[in-house]
Amino acid sequence: MFETYFPILLLMAIGFALSGVFLFLSANIGKRTKLGKKTEPYECGVDPVGTTKEPVQVKFFLVAILFIIFDIEVIFLYPYAVIARELGMFGLIEICVFVVILLVGYFYVLGRGALKWD
Repeated sequence: MFETYFPILLLMAIGFALSGVFLFLSANIGKRTKLGKKTEPYECGVDPVGTTKEPVQVKFFLVAILFIIFDIEVIFLYPYAVIARELGMFGLIEICVFVVILLVGYFYVLGRGALKWD
């Protein structure tokens, strides 16, 4: 039984050892400079404006959640595309029902104005 798990344990030991060596080397050999610019927040090359305590609009989170929901739902279309011929007419009807449900949700979100940026 040990022979079965030995390669896995060996790889884990090598991984932990290498990470420890790299952490040790970066802490002891790496150059440390404390400049004023290094401690400032940085995002996409744009200088920060205002404080970091400003609230983020809920609309950003709503759009992100909607994107994730619709993106995950569209992923379910790929397995259908792979075996579409095997499923025949039954699969076509089922995927049409699925797409109609997605479209109803999309038009509901449009109707509620969730994607409008005023």
